[in-house]
Amino acid sequence: MWTRFAGIILRYRIGILSFIILITAFMAYKAFDARMAYTYAQMLPESDTTFVEHLYFKQVFGEEANMFAIGVKDPDFYTKDRFNAYSKLTQEIRSQYGITDVLSVGQVVNPYRNDSLQIFEFKKLFPSEVQTQEELDSLTNIFKSLSFYDGLVYNNAENVFLFAVTLDKNLLNTKERVGIIDNVHKIADDFAEKHNIELSYSGLPYIRTEISKKIKEEIKLFIALAFIVTATVLFLFFRSFKAVFFSLLIVGIGVVWTFGTLGLLNYEITILTGMIPPVLIIIGIPNSIFMLNKYHTEYKRHGNKIKALQRVISKVGNAVFLSNLTTAVGFATFILTSSGILIEFGIVASLNVMALFLIAVCLIPIIFSFLPPPKYRHVKHLEKKRTTFIIDKLETISIKYRPTVFIVTASLIVIAIFGISRIHTTGYMVDDIPPDDPILTDLKFFEKHFDGVMPVEILVDTKEPQGAFKLETLRKLDALQDSLSKYPELSKPYSLAEAAKLLRQSYYDGDPRRYRVPIERERLAMAKYLKTDEKQKNVLTNFLDSGFQITRMTLRMHDIGTVQMKSTTQKIENNIKSIFPDSLYYTLLTGTSIVFAKGTQYLIKNLFTSLAIAISFIALVFLFLLGSWRIALIGLIPNLIPQLMTAALMGYFGIPIKPSTILIFSIAFCISVDNTIHFLSKYMQEMRVLNWNTGEAVKAARREVGISMMYTSTVLLFGFAIFAASEFGGTKALGTLVGLTLFFAMISNLVILPSLLLTFEKTITTKAFKQSALQMPSEDENNGFNNNEK
Repeated sequence: MWTRFAGIILRYRIGILSFIILITAFMAYKAFDARMAYTYAQMLPESDTTFVEHLYFKQVFGEEANMFAIGVKDPDFYTKDRFNAYSKLTQEIRSQYGITDVLSVGQVVNPYRNDSLQIFEFKKLFPSEVQTQEELDSLTNIFKSLSFYDGLVYNNAENVFLFAVTLDKNLLNTKERVGIIDNVHKIADDFAEKHNIELSYSGLPYIRTEISKKIKEEIKLFIALAFIVTATVLFLFFRSFKAVFFSLLIVGIGVVWTFGTLGLLNYEITILTGMIPPVLIIIGIPNSIFMLNKYHTEYKRHGNKIKALQRVISKVGNAVFLSNLTTAVGFATFILTSSGILIEFGIVASLNVMALFLIAVCLIPIIFSFLPPPKYRHVKHLEKKRTTFIIDKLETISIKYRPTVFIVTASLIVIAIFGISRIHTTGYMVDDIPPDDPILTDLKFFEKHFDGVMPVEILVDTKEPQGAFKLETLRKLDALQDSLSKYPELSKPYSLAEAAKLLRQSYYDGDPRRYRVPIERERLAMAKYLKTDEKQKNVLTNFLDSGFQITRMTLRMHDIGTVQMKSTTQKIENNIKSIFPDSLYYTLLTGTSIVFAKGTQYLIKNLFTSLAIAISFIALVFLFLLGSWRIALIGLIPNLIPQLMTAALMGYFGIPIKPSTILIFSIAFCISVDNTIHFLSKYMQEMRVLNWNTGEAVKAARREVGISMMYTSTVLLFGFAIFAASEFGGTKALGTLVGLTLFFAMISNLVILPSLLLTFEKTITTKAFKQSALQMPSEDENNGFNNNEK
């Protein structure tokens, strides 16, 4: 088949080249439709209970994660000039496009009991501009008597103040959010510089915006670094600008097709899909290395350019196809999960791995058919003494020191198992950020002074109209608030009970001693003052649905990680159920923090599942191709051992299992089996030529493909090392550990695999093995091309 395919490519090279150019132009056009993601990726399936409950909450009360927090520690806050300046800052921010409200000390409202109208009037406590310090001091004393606001907009004990900026929910998850956040950030920064103060910024809209900007910049950086690093390594190997340029041209076309695929499928660029282009550059280069090495080897052997190019396809096309197929299938296993972000990653990655193979297998023979034959300096790399010396040493080890190889391998496995036992799992909403990054330092500021910014919501359905206003409901809400106040990772809870306390205090002319839940007689008296005017309605809708049957409790929490989150949420749910029994109330614990924690756990589980599926599928591929479960097992062992070594390193160095690091195993395994396929393909070809002489076949296979394996592993090692330039710890770990895993896999495939083949040669050389599907063309096959053509 591959011989016929080679003939088609070389005969119709002009048409194929034109078709690839047209497709690339179309993909470049569609690439402009690819857009950055401005929301946290949906990790849970839409049928998941946690996802459904959060969606239901947002249908009742709207978006809960649209607060951009600005904080300041300022002992001069209550001086007249400084206070007026803060008031103007608040007004300026509120007037900006995309901002619906700003809650700060200067904007708080205080309910006043109007007996003549029998209504609670919600008036701003502070004027837009205070005239004297005495006026400010008087109003400040009133403000500090309102316990409702302590912990909401200020921390009285530490002179820390909060500006809660609410973003338009219709713009929250769009590209416009970036401009809105940047605009507010600049206004606040200019204010801080003018008044010589330091402001802190946080809140999910801000965190999402800053992280998405980092991802966007890193995608550009990684693509550039991938081209530079692979170009440098390629030139050091081949000493040919043509080989470097056209290899990079091929992977560059693959990058264009990747972004075009994202645009065609209307997928967003997330932290996962954003990694596909640089990863494709790194794993696509080995295609060129194997093909160019074969081209140079064949040309050096007989000096016929066209015959050499034909044999590039006919003799290594099958192996390159299978290695790309296993890599694509490894990525495609993510499609079998129920996580949207993994499905999109799997679809785009698997499609473009195979697309890149087709581009390479077509363009390398076509391009080099138009170019002059390689000169001696271009094929000289095949004679490098250092490379052949290493190959010879590895050959000696696997032939003469096989018992030592197995003892060392067994020892490493034992050490690896101990290291694996030390691995732990975690995941944070603000994950992988360096400790000194402003995103993290500012988050710690809000956790210290306001107990965090991560939203948590409790919904209570009383199952009867007006049930939220019943005294029993208010008391239960207050009891729940008291029980939750014992959790140091949670902020002060806010609910209808807290609002009722504020109204009771106002009913008694602002007496702070009256700040508690009203008794039934007081509740009935206060109810006469609750009219349905617009201001009261706006206050009530923060805690109630339209029928006053469902109410909410709002909290913020620290970014405590998925492990602690699981135990904390279980305790909170127990508190809720003990106060609001299921027989009388419908309750749920939700919020973006809860959804993220559950999604992270779900994602890790799915990543492990996809890894198991990938290993199982590749084992079946080996079984089909090699015709023997024994040699299929032998083919898997050299690729599983590096996985164990990498897991051990994670355990010893305290690198946790989380979504960004679990990808290491899937990516590394799917790529490392490529070397096994190339080695076994050449080994089986030589077995037929050498009349099933295992020792000679192993030597011949290692001498021909060993150089390519070393070249590709070096490219992969240095290629994945570019991710060490990331600001995200998980991405750094991924790049470093994938590179090391692939390096271990190269050693394993050049030492352990030959040792296993030689040790079990009688066991694996069965009739089924001799009749396996992995058939290779003979050496003298030329598909009818003129052997004299140069």
